[in-house]
Amino acid sequence: MLEDIAILTGGQVISEDLGIKLESVTLDMLGRAKKVAISKENTTIVDGAGQKAEIEARVGQIKQQIDETSSDYDREKLQERLAKLAGGVAVIRVGGATEVEVKERKDRVDDALNATRAAVEEGIVPGGGTALLRASANITAKGINADQDAGINIIRRAIQAPARQITTNAGEEASVIVGKILENASETFGYNTATNEYGDLIKAGVVDPVKP
Repeated sequence: MLEDIAILTGGQVISEDLGIKLESVTLDMLGRAKKVAISKENTTIVDGAGQKAEIEARVGQIKQQIDETSSDYDREKLQERLAKLAGGVAVIRVGGATEVEVKERKDRVDDALNATRAAVEEGIVPGGGTALLRASANITAKGINADQDAGINIIRRAIQAPARQITTNAGEEASVIVGKILENASETFGYNTATNEYGDLIKAGVVDPVKP
């Protein structure tokens, strides 16, 4: 991890194990960055002065270690290092006329960031509850008694609920929208409530992360 930081900032790891004593350290051995934010649990380095070629070489080295390791724990830690080294840092400034408005906008940004992280980790599906809606149509199990049949129907209706609620909130008739979506065989076909149009939701950018 220290070597990662050194490469990212254009510095050098200072350690007696490497034959470098503290009294022999010079300023040109220290790394540089445009900004470093340190909190109780996190350190964020923005715009490190490391050489692009060295960073890319380090990224390649970590990727090779990920491919070679047989330990799930080591793989997870290596992937974390890779994400921190290869990923960028963005600053999002949220403003508003009142404190309440700022807080509301900040909450929306937080929700968007969490959804984006989840999408990066496990991928995306058509949004608007469409993926769950199509999953409900594939529930073909039959119970051995009336109680089990009732339970299956409850599950089926429950996973249709997000799509129905979204269309209802948009002022549309949920049953009509749901029916038209299920009539279409395309897995990416759905209803875009922002434009009031049917179409390919993936192409329209209406998506949900697979990860909850």
